Amino acid sequence: MGRLIIASNRLPVKIEKNENEMIVTPSAGGLATGLKSYHKGNDSVWIGWPGIIPESKEEEKTVTTLVKEEQCLPVFLTEELISMYYDGFSNATLWPLFHYFTEYIEYRRRYWEAYLKVNEMFADAIIANAKENDRVWVHDYQLLLVPNILRKKRPDLKIGFFLHIPFPSYEIIRVLPWREEIIEGLLGADLIGFHTYDYARHFMSSVKRLLGYDVDFNQIKLENRQVFIDVFPMGIDYKKFEKLATEIQSKSIQERSRVHQDIDRFLMGMPDRQLILSIDRLDYTKGIPERLKAFRHFLKEHPEYIEKVSLIMLTVPSRTDVEQYQNLKNEVDVLVGNINGEFGRLNWAPVIYFYRSMPFENLIELYSSADVALLTPLRDGMNLVAKEYIASKVKQRGVLVLSEMAGAAKELGEAISVNPNNIVQTADAIYKALTMNDEDRTKAMRTMQRRIKRYDIYKWASEFIKALDHTIDRQMDYHARKVSTRIKSSITKDFTNSKSRIIFLDYDGTLQRFFDNPQAAGPDEELYDLLNSLSKIEHTKLVLVSGRDRETFDRWFGSKNYTLIAEHGAWLKNTGEGWKERKPVNSEWKENIMPVLESYVDRTPGSLIEEKTYSLVWHYRKADIELGALRALELVHDMSNLIFNQDLEIMEGKKVIEVKVSGINKGTAAAEFLMDNPADFIMALGDDWTDEFLFKELPESSHTIKVGTENSVAKYFLNNYKEVREFLDELRKAK
Repeated sequence: MGRLIIASNRLPVKIEKNENEMIVTPSAGGLATGLKSYHKGNDSVWIGWPGIIPESKEEEKTVTTLVKEEQCLPVFLTEELISMYYDGFSNATLWPLFHYFTEYIEYRRRYWEAYLKVNEMFADAIIANAKENDRVWVHDYQLLLVPNILRKKRPDLKIGFFLHIPFPSYEIIRVLPWREEIIEGLLGADLIGFHTYDYARHFMSSVKRLLGYDVDFNQIKLENRQVFIDVFPMGIDYKKFEKLATEIQSKSIQERSRVHQDIDRFLMGMPDRQLILSIDRLDYTKGIPERLKAFRHFLKEHPEYIEKVSLIMLTVPSRTDVEQYQNLKNEVDVLVGNINGEFGRLNWAPVIYFYRSMPFENLIELYSSADVALLTPLRDGMNLVAKEYIASKVKQRGVLVLSEMAGAAKELGEAISVNPNNIVQTADAIYKALTMNDEDRTKAMRTMQRRIKRYDIYKWASEFIKALDHTIDRQMDYHARKVSTRIKSSITKDFTNSKSRIIFLDYDGTLQRFFDNPQAAGPDEELYDLLNSLSKIEHTKLVLVSGRDRETFDRWFGSKNYTLIAEHGAWLKNTGEGWKERKPVNSEWKENIMPVLESYVDRTPGSLIEEKTYSLVWHYRKADIELGALRALELVHDMSNLIFNQDLEIMEGKKVIEVKVSGINKGTAAAEFLMDNPADFIMALGDDWTDEFLFKELPESSHTIKVGTENSVAKYFLNNYKEVREFLDELRKAK
């Protein structure tokens, strides 16, 4: 197996210029912090921006040399690109969009153009360094287009993508002018990972609704390959936090840092004094004002805790030049001032506020000392702070109050869960956390510790890579059945060497693409030319076998020199003859079925009913995708009860439910035709579930080809109707 190439907006290290010297320092942020440990321990190369704009080619060389020592390769960005791509499209468009803050979204064409350019730069940097068998793991919302750019330029690469923030619902993503391009960009990957199933579900729904691709469980079926979707809740370097927390706890008071000594003095200032900890980057998604309001409400409702509990609020500066963030800081400053002014005493502050970042060791001291962690984002992809707090509680003396809107809430069910917009509920949760008995507190903490210790950053990364490799294996199995050049040659050889030939061809989805309006799917001149040429080959019979009604089929092909089988085998028309009914039956059953189907049309906008001689068909191709699928399940259930003990059956096709007379299908019609027309070369192509009857009934020596990637009894498959036409064109030219 080749190397792993990791690509993210920022490298896990950044370069800072100190006078004439370049200094390497660790990058801040969940991704860089979390994945750096895995990166260092594996044979990987990390590509990203080094955090500096070199002033000369010489400085570029210096930066490149420095980051190479950290197994990294730089992508250099200009100040304008950083402004347009990062501050612009990434953080002024995608960030608020993906976190449901649509009122903050900026739609600017120049932002999009810069975003596209930088994604192409990252893709080019990956390609320049990617060797055969290398795997590429692209990260986060700044690089959503990279997978598809790579797919087009280097289709041989094994590509994984992981999104570290939420993926919004279809109703949110649809407002973006470049929504299709974003989703197509992601679909260049072989495997797309999300923190939670909710995010994965939103993505798959958007793929279905915006691009129309079929989704089967966790597989998205494109025209020529499959994309797999899976859930990988990101972990932390658990042992790193546990180890340092243990060391800090074992230090004497004199050995402890100044911050830790200040905490000790505060706690010893009064019996039963407790600390609540809040740590966040200053961002409107984090719910900091709501958290402060909840704490104020708690103090009002429980004045007995005045002078006995303080909220340590560590807020890390972020995007200080952006107006929304400036306004947010002002709001937080005012709230902190008001709470301290209303409840504070000479020797006690309700809110101890830090507007800065802190060294790693000081963070562990805060985690270790806090009785409660209050983490209530309005929307958060994961929230690794919650896991860091848990890992640092080596004596299990702590309680986690966690927003249900954070991805981590799906894993940490033992935490006290709150809706961060509910001020009263959050205040009540603070009281519950402070009054929880030791047994319950310890039990909850131990359970969460065991879970996140098992699924740490190393397990998260290795599970993703394992899934990527497994995905590639599945793609290889998938391609093994594909009609390759070798298989084409084999079939063509059989075709040319045979003395009599029959080719069974389905129509919709096999020879022609699907249309929202089925009546618009008539043959084009290219198709007529292709079919006419095949039918003129000596000792070759062309049989079109379709679910279409005979009137439509007769209008399209009635004058042509090939056999027609319509309505799934109910009607047969040989060359130069009229239509023959294969199994005459009465149609009184339709009177009972039609009202039920009409009720489904009334309740499913965009659906319609088609009546055939032996069947009634409910089409829902133009209906809302998810509503149509739901109604289809309901209809099958209702019909199963209605047709019980009747000579009827239900057939589920592509966006159609057909109720028809039993025993009439493409397979029995083909078998009957072969009895009268034996041949030493038989081939059948079809795309639908109804074509499985055809494949099953044909002799073992037949060449059966499924159109599409669904499971099938057919021996081989082609991706779509275009490939079918190309294959048939090669076949006719060979003869």
